[in-house]
Amino acid sequence: MITVLLISLGAFTATLLGGLFAIRFKDKLHLILGFSAGALLGAALFDLLPESFGIGAHYYSYSTMFALLAIGIFAYLMVDRFLLPHQHVDHEGHSHSAGEGIGPLSLVIHSLFDGIAIGLASFVPAALPIVAAAVLAHDFSDGINTVNLVFRKEGRNKRARIWLFLDALAPIVGAVTTRLFIIPDQIISIILIVLSGFFIYIGASDLIPESYHGHPTKWTTILTIVGAVVIFIAVKIAGI
Repeated sequence: MITVLLISLGAFTATLLGGLFAIRFKDKLHLILGFSAGALLGAALFDLLPESFGIGAHYYSYSTMFALLAIGIFAYLMVDRFLLPHQHVDHEGHSHSAGEGIGPLSLVIHSLFDGIAIGLASFVPAALPIVAAAVLAHDFSDGINTVNLVFRKEGRNKRARIWLFLDALAPIVGAVTTRLFIIPDQIISIILIVLSGFFIYIGASDLIPESYHGHPTKWTTILTIVGAVVIFIAVKIAGI
């Protein structure tokens, strides 16, 4: 429990730092988002999926586990498109909507699920450090996005700070809720697979396009690859 709370506090801090970074270094945000995308994809492909298949192989067929992975990807797609439709705010302050537009509340919900990911990963100790690293990188990006969305659109620092604080608090709330019950291995495997689908969707469909929008540079792509490589190396080191 102490470890989960410490990592949650780290997510809280990462979100706040991301928001402050957005204010201070607004012209470099695409590089951080690119790295975060690679970290999330790396966490899913190099850690969560192997761990979930290692546990789930005792209970489910491979076709079932791949179906669960697909469910995770498409379930997040449905939520993202119909419940939390996107509104992109570019670096010139212009709003570009898809659907009805996304509000800061959706970013808070994102961070809530990040906290849940930390709490659930604690049931698989080997996966916890990698999940924590990926979540910290993602929450840093969430802090950036929260400030961009609120500050650039409405131009009010006070409102941006309020939403940034709520976004930073959400991972702690999410992580604590997972300590209220015990989850068997069969369910843990399913959760890790579905969570992998979430990470793959967020990295590939959200963070990569966001990092590349308006900044189609080679360095953005390079940092995405670097993010994945860092997670791959971390997984290998942790496995020694």
